[in-house]
Amino acid sequence: MPPIRILLPLCAALLMVLPAAAEQVTDPITDPITGPITGPVTGPPGIVPPGPPPLHTAPLGAAEFDARTQGRTITYSAYGQPYGVEQYLPGRRVLWAFEGGVCKEGTWFQQGEMICFDYRDEGGLQCWTFHDTPEGLMARFLGDAGAEPLVSLSESPEPLNCPGPEVGV
Repeated sequence: MPPIRILLPLCAALLMVLPAAAEQVTDPITDPITGPITGPVTGPPGIVPPGPPPLHTAPLGAAEFDARTQGRTITYSAYGQPYGVEQYLPGRRVLWAFEGGVCKEGTWFQQGEMICFDYRDEGGLQCWTFHDTPEGLMARFLGDAGAEPLVSLSESPEPLNCPGPEVGV
């Protein structure tokens, strides 16, 4: 067993380092648009979500968003996993499907800095800010700055495959 005179300086050094490490862990995460994130950051069990990716641009307005998306089908991811696919049609119309889900028709419009989608269902309006980043088109959901943003995984001119509910019956 080492003599106490050796252990005491080691323990003192650890006590000095631990509070500094704890301060680094408890510093609040700050979203560049909405400020400090005060709520919990959630994600799949066992995975610690990364902080929000940095924003490189201001939110896209309606004209920029339309020019960036119209005629494209974009697959979005969250936490690096496919989340859903949206096809952007002329006249601010869209088709949306969660990964493996049923297609929903909707429309979109600008409200302030947000692009809002109306699928005329129980979910109500879905409002997001969209940013064109070097990583791809990124979307942040209104009112949940701590949530993982959606990031485009792929873009295609091909239409979204939306088979009817009674196909094969």
